[in-house]
This record gives sequence, C-alpha cells and structure tokens, in this order.
Amino acid sequence: MKKNGFTLIEMLITVAIIGILAAVAYPAYNQFVYKGARAEAMSALLDIANKQEQYYANNHEYTNNLQRLRVAATTETGLYSIRIVSDGSSFTVTAAANDAPATKDLQCTSFSINDLGQKQVTGTADAAACWGK
Repeated sequence: MKKNGFTLIEMLITVAIIGILAAVAYPAYNQFVYKGARAEAMSALLDIANKQEQYYANNHEYTNNLQRLRVAATTETGLYSIRIVSDGSSFTVTAAANDAPATKDLQCTSFSINDLGQKQVTGTADAAACWGK
C-alpha cells in the first residue's frame, strides 16, 4: 500500500532548513536596504553641494534657502530630511533619517557635507564606512 504525503520528520527538517536560510538572509537583506537608503542620502547631498557651488559662483555667497537652489526639503522618496546651515561664506548640508528603513539604520543615522567637501555622519560607524570609501 502506497502512502501519499510527508512524515512529521520530513516536515520538521524542511522547517529547520527554511529557518536557517531566513536567519542568514534577513540580516543580509537589511544591509542591502540600508545601503540603498544611504545612497539616496549621499546622492541628494552631493547634488545640493554642487548647486551651492553654482549658486556661489553666481551670487558670491552660499544660501541656506533650499528653494533658491530648487531642491526639496526631503530626499526623493522621503527617507531623509534635508537641512542647510550657511553664514554666506560656508555651508553644511545635512540629511537626517526621516522614515524607515533609514531610521532603523543605527550605523549611519545622518549624513552631512560642507563647503570644503568634508563628509561626516552620526551613528555607530565612521564616515568612511557610511560614505562608502
């Protein structure tokens, strides 16, 4: 007589294998998602820093007004909020985590770049690790 189906042992082995694969894959997936969010922040900051330099070339001063640079107050998908601090002769642009998954990335919470091209981060990692150097 032929039986159809799976035994309890076969099912337990299958569930154990799926559990092991999930335990390995989920952290790797999170890191992939975090890197994507970081890339969005870095791209926005580099674009704004470039626009600041163009603005300086035309007006002989930096601005702290995002509308003058024609940029939004958040990154493209809204993961980071953008802020500019400027005294006219220098500037610092900061992208702070605004929404998940960026808020869950404890290694690189916020990014900033200044008029000298110095890149900084807040979080548990150093600037070189977050900016991808």
